[in-house]
Amino acid sequence: MKLENSKILITGGAGFIGSNLCEKLLKNNNHVICLDNFLTGSRKNIEKFLSNGKFSLIEGNICNIKDCNKAVKGVDYVLHQAALGSVPRSIIDPILTTDINISGFVNILSASIGANVKRFVYAASSSTYGDHVGLPKVEEKIGNPLSPYAITKYVNEMFAQNFSKIYDIEIIGLRYFNVFGKNQSPDGAYAAVIPKFMIQLMNHKSPIINGDGNYSRDFTYIENVVQANILAMTTDSSKLYSSCKVNHQVFNVAYGQRTTLNELFYILRKSLSKFDSKILNINPIYGDNREGDIPHSLASIEKAKKFLKYAPLFNVKSGIEMACEWYWKNLK
Repeated sequence: MKLENSKILITGGAGFIGSNLCEKLLKNNNHVICLDNFLTGSRKNIEKFLSNGKFSLIEGNICNIKDCNKAVKGVDYVLHQAALGSVPRSIIDPILTTDINISGFVNILSASIGANVKRFVYAASSSTYGDHVGLPKVEEKIGNPLSPYAITKYVNEMFAQNFSKIYDIEIIGLRYFNVFGKNQSPDGAYAAVIPKFMIQLMNHKSPIINGDGNYSRDFTYIENVVQANILAMTTDSSKLYSSCKVNHQVFNVAYGQRTTLNELFYILRKSLSKFDSKILNINPIYGDNREGDIPHSLASIEKAKKFLKYAPLFNVKSGIEMACEWYWKNLK
């Protein structure tokens, strides 16, 4: 179903995932409101939308309930992407992570309830699986969280489950697995591995791989995530909630394919060498394992396929080829 002529709030709309959602929904002729305080989001990501009459920017904070109430006014759907990500950052500053990811979540969800939004879709996280060793990861089986960040994302799910029952609001959580693609920042100590490796290779530097490179992840191209969010807004309620006692469901959003960090490095190196052959001569440096990291992650996407009709179109290789082209064109 193509969503159009709806009013949609995207929290964290100037961030990596949020800005890609803004772009897609505006192309589909929707009214988009972006709420962002630019703590981690970038004005550059939304510059091209500012002249669009169907785009509105509210510079505000989800930790401020007044900003939340202002942003949800008259809104049909909420896509809650705002959060303070990064496992290492949450270990260094658990207080700020908790304030934003839990208090901010409750604020925007409460404001959405007060505004009678049709459905609230939020960014959950694969970190919720914690120390559960089973692969692939299925939504009903989780372990103990391994970081403050993971705890905050699990608490979000508990609030969503509880509020959906108490306040009768439709809510969907999307557990993202290692999303990558255009607009993802390569800068800073907490940059995600793919853009960080890309920029290092583009600058003829050797990326540092944590551990021996055999840790694996279900890397997920951004277009797959955009598809999942739109499906989460548009799928008929009777197909979503009939199997549970509350109006809340959680779905894995991934490609369903595991890639080691070593494999990732060689895919990136080959893809970027199309623009600069010297990159083929660069080799990685191996460092220590990172605290709070799980060894392996692989998603089962069967539930999303069944209920949302989710059908990811981009595997890690095709996604990286598109991402490399964008980074080379925009950041070289």
